Amino acid sequence: MCKVHVLKRWFLSVLSGSILMGSFASTSAQTPPLTKSVPQQGAAMSQQVREADYIPVPDGVPITSFMPLTLAVPGRPVDLQMKVSAPAIGEKLPVMLLSHGLGNSNYLSSMHGYSPLADFYAAHGFVVIQPTHIDSKTLNLRADNPAVITSWKSRANDMQFILDHLQEIAQAVPGLNGRLDPSRIAAVGHSAGGHTVQLLAGMRPTDPATGNEVDLADRRIRAVVMIGAPGGDTDLGPAVQKVFPIARKVNFSEMKIPALIVAGDQDLNPMFSPRVTWRADAYPLSPSPKCQLTLFGAKHSYGGVAQYDAAETTDENPERVSVIQRLSWAYLRTQLYVGDPAWETALSDLAKRADALGKIDCK
Repeated sequence: MCKVHVLKRWFLSVLSGSILMGSFASTSAQTPPLTKSVPQQGAAMSQQVREADYIPVPDGVPITSFMPLTLAVPGRPVDLQMKVSAPAIGEKLPVMLLSHGLGNSNYLSSMHGYSPLADFYAAHGFVVIQPTHIDSKTLNLRADNPAVITSWKSRANDMQFILDHLQEIAQAVPGLNGRLDPSRIAAVGHSAGGHTVQLLAGMRPTDPATGNEVDLADRRIRAVVMIGAPGGDTDLGPAVQKVFPIARKVNFSEMKIPALIVAGDQDLNPMFSPRVTWRADAYPLSPSPKCQLTLFGAKHSYGGVAQYDAAETTDENPERVSVIQRLSWAYLRTQLYVGDPAWETALSDLAKRADALGKIDCK
């Protein structure tokens, strides 16, 4: 039995209509701001946020978030902390594993980040579980720590451990016990988190320490979405050898489960690859069924998926974030619920849009 730690002292307060109970918050998914208010000469102090409402989704419901929930993991140098977000109502809820990326900020790359995705998915029916992986800056582990060096592997292990202990997690979160559907599990990740999702989906890298191909696929996961994930092992840049050696040799031929690969046509970092299509490699290199969403004008921040109003965002665009939210939700909805028309409807409505922010290819 895994030991689950939760906060024992709860404090009740009311802030802007939200009820906060220690680490447990009940909020509306519409509450957080989606973009900066930028004063401009001759313009209002704030501008209307544009969302991709031409891609239909059901109305969102209020959500609850609980953090930190901590699992003691044998052999892990620090306990596994996570945030759990869920719709305030509903039963037989599908589960989503959300894997953070890496970056210059301290808290975006942890359970504290990726609110634009977590909030949206939870408001539209998913129980979203966001662990803090071992390579997060919030843990203050040195880069030469063996656990950090092999974090590419422990990230996938984190997700597998969570799936092994879904029942304990549901019991630890107030109001969640008995509401999960463990037969419907999806995974989503951005950047390094996209690599984690690739591993869970069946991509096999060669361990640079042993020279052996590694299989970390988890068959409990039925569909995945990878946003700006690393590509194949051709056309690699100089940084890969130093900071991401696990990308030197990868095999996508066993990544067989359904996947939506999200790539930006301006997501280019020559240190990783001089080829702008590198982060879309999972689509041509893996077997069907797969779909690729190419976002026009998107850089590696993908409009701001990592957090609301983050200074780290290089291409802030709330509509682009909304496109990712809605299309990824529709894709996963149809994959987890056979016969659900959400994905076909989204494809049709995107194709009708003259000024669409992206295009979709499927095989």
